[in-house]
Amino acid sequence: MAGSGADGSGGAGDTGDADASGGSDPRTGGDGAGGFDLDPGPDLSSDVPGGVPADVPAGGHTGAHGEAGEGPGEDGGLRRTLGFRDLVVYGLLFIAPMAPVGVYGTLDAKSHGAVALVYVCATVAMAFTAFSYAQMIRVAPQAGSVFAYARKGLGEGPGFIAGWMAMLDYLLIPAVAYLFAGIAMEALVPSVDRWIWTGIAVVITTLLNLRGVRAAARVGFFVLAMEIVVLMVFVVSAIVVLVRDGATRGWLSPFTGDLDFSMTAVLGAVSVAVLSYLGFDAIASFAEEVTGGSRKVARAVLFCLVLAGVLFIAQTYLVALLEPLSSAQLAADPVKQGSAFYDAVDASVGTWLHDLVAVSKAIGAAFAALAGQAAAGRLLFAMGRERRLPRLLSRTDAGTPRVALLLAAVVTLVAAVWAARTGDGLDHLVSVVDIGALTAFILLHASVVGWFAVRRMEGRPRIMAHVVLPVVGAAVLVAVIVEAAGTAQVVGAIWLAIGLVVLAVQWRRGRVAPKDPSIP
Repeated sequence: MAGSGADGSGGAGDTGDADASGGSDPRTGGDGAGGFDLDPGPDLSSDVPGGVPADVPAGGHTGAHGEAGEGPGEDGGLRRTLGFRDLVVYGLLFIAPMAPVGVYGTLDAKSHGAVALVYVCATVAMAFTAFSYAQMIRVAPQAGSVFAYARKGLGEGPGFIAGWMAMLDYLLIPAVAYLFAGIAMEALVPSVDRWIWTGIAVVITTLLNLRGVRAAARVGFFVLAMEIVVLMVFVVSAIVVLVRDGATRGWLSPFTGDLDFSMTAVLGAVSVAVLSYLGFDAIASFAEEVTGGSRKVARAVLFCLVLAGVLFIAQTYLVALLEPLSSAQLAADPVKQGSAFYDAVDASVGTWLHDLVAVSKAIGAAFAALAGQAAAGRLLFAMGRERRLPRLLSRTDAGTPRVALLLAAVVTLVAAVWAARTGDGLDHLVSVVDIGALTAFILLHASVVGWFAVRRMEGRPRIMAHVVLPVVGAAVLVAVIVEAAGTAQVVGAIWLAIGLVVLAVQWRRGRVAPKDPSIP
């Protein structure tokens, strides 16, 4: 199957970055240790003992048709068909270019009007995580993302917990996105209840995912292009209004606040804002379906985060200048927070842009859920393959983990429809989805330290890249968790406790995954 990456990758045999088979010996140091830049270092996916060669499907076999990278492996593995562009499409679809639309009012109220600063802080916080992903992607270029990385860097137990906590995130974020789609469609067609629209979105995107990752990426590309166009229309319209009529708030208020400045308030809002970014990490879940090596995955992760950060800061800055209500008024009236972005656009630009943004948000949210559901399926597939979840989840059909995808679809359908039929369902979902991802990210940072600095699996570590940045990144995430809502902390603690019980039962029964041959 041919890849179609924007970097010109062609068929599966085209390595794209020309380094898929290179790299230094992971035990002798050298370039393999990586450096303090956004380049994760040589692609060692072919060299790391137990790693997956860049041109061979998961499982270490050639394709079913006899050519490397074509079709599923002989063990029913995943199919390598994705290029750089496809990875970026999945990442941006999951993130959604206009993700702040749904949470802008809440963030503005929480941060005392410093909503653009919130996204600056959130982008920096996620940058540490993206850098750690870039380091570990080449060490473990496998489906399962942080589950695979924590197994490498920390061992089987922490690996399971990382996957378990990420599962809370990957299964519930699509539910939130589906619900956003249902809310947007209900605003356009009030005669149809939001839960019906939500269910329709789940069915359509699940069918696309079952057709295969490549087919979903093709459709997703056009949806993403539509979202970018609508966002550009908003940016241009907002600038025209600001030049003509001036700003409603102070020009620097999106960074300094429209009332008193409070860093505590900003950090509290960051704990919600990171929800907008969750998805760039999902790219790593497709590592076994990429042509050209793990370096391409690392670059896509970093590219998506930087681009999303720029888009989020720009649009929240502009809409905050157009916002007719103060942050104090929004804080005093929580009902208005959910529609604050739409209301500001309607009052300053016109209803036509309000409706255009609503349609884009409805379609974009549904396809963000599509990407999230695909990532959740890969996580369940990887944990089933390593016997941490029922083995049935590791079954594939024509290179697609359909059993895992269907389970993810059922869970998200139930959660999304329940939330759509419950008055405060959205609040409950949004308050808990971050905790699982943030906890998994902390274990990701610990994995970098464990693999490079503690075990020294690639020789002498680089202190800045392999100790300082991961530790700072973990500390930032701990601070965000501390500032998170109490409900989210309780749910996260309960989910973690359940995971520890499951892990203890598995160990007691001797149900452990095969030892990773790359770990002595």
